[in-house]
Amino acid sequence: MRDPYEVLGVDRKASAGDIKSAFRRLAKKLHPDANKNDPKAASRFAEINAAYEILGEDDKRKAFDRGEIDAEGKPRFRGYEGFGGAGGPGARAGGFAPESEFETFSFGPEGFTRGTRRGRAGGGFGGFEDILREAFGGAAGARRGGAAYEPDEFNTGTNVTASLTVSLQDAAHGATQRLRLPSGKDVEVKIPAGIGNGQQIRLRGQGMTGPGGAGDLLITVSIAPHPTFTLEGADIRLDLPVTLYEAVLGAKVRVPTLDRPVEIAIPAGTSSGRTFRLKGKGFPAKAGRGDLLATVRIMLPEKSDPELEELMKKWRTEKPYDPRKDL
Repeated sequence: MRDPYEVLGVDRKASAGDIKSAFRRLAKKLHPDANKNDPKAASRFAEINAAYEILGEDDKRKAFDRGEIDAEGKPRFRGYEGFGGAGGPGARAGGFAPESEFETFSFGPEGFTRGTRRGRAGGGFGGFEDILREAFGGAAGARRGGAAYEPDEFNTGTNVTASLTVSLQDAAHGATQRLRLPSGKDVEVKIPAGIGNGQQIRLRGQGMTGPGGAGDLLITVSIAPHPTFTLEGADIRLDLPVTLYEAVLGAKVRVPTLDRPVEIAIPAGTSSGRTFRLKGKGFPAKAGRGDLLATVRIMLPEKSDPELEELMKKWRTEKPYDPRKDL
């Protein structure tokens, strides 16, 4: 990372108040909410957060100025003088005098950490979240297009929320999809089999980077409408077109499912609207796989047929019936 003084645009002799003001000004200017069309805004915003983590605390700033930690807060190697060497009891070990009460700094998988914590120095500076709340009118977070940046804890990065639309088959069987984040970064998202509409996937460490690590990416999954199937909980419905002669005489017809087509028997004299239930052919769910509900729809020929018309006229005269008598 660049020199934190350079990042915040302040002089090395700047007062604590000047540093706070510079951070507040840049945070408001570079916040993703104010840069919806700039994919690099998120990384610049994270950079000023990291710079303020160093300069915003008196002990860390002094340690950086003495060269004891670098711009990322990592401890610099200072040798082994002071540990039984010629310097004696009063010698500086790694740059720290015995009478000093500095915290110990380390950098690991979770980012910058300290050995002891005494609260923020500098006369009540206030943290990232306090300053950003003040800068943005108390808002806990700000939205950017289809993704949102929500402070979880600014010391541990910022969570990013995004949305992803998947097909019904991918939701049922599982899949891997590529998602582009507002920062311009592409991530591979593994869709677990049986994910429900509106459920969320959490990718840890894929959010915005803060001084203490990265936040998480929270992806809300939506299932796209299907041209044939309609999802109702764990059950799936579909309209099953049959011909007039199949409905009258009975037939075996193929029915599509989420896996492979199956064959069912349509009894003779089946009316339009009758529903057949195929057990276990629906959507996978925690409580068990749902059913497939196929509702018969009798379809007449696309073009008029004189023979059929004559037959229907004869039926109307000789064998009339009223299907609406109970309405």
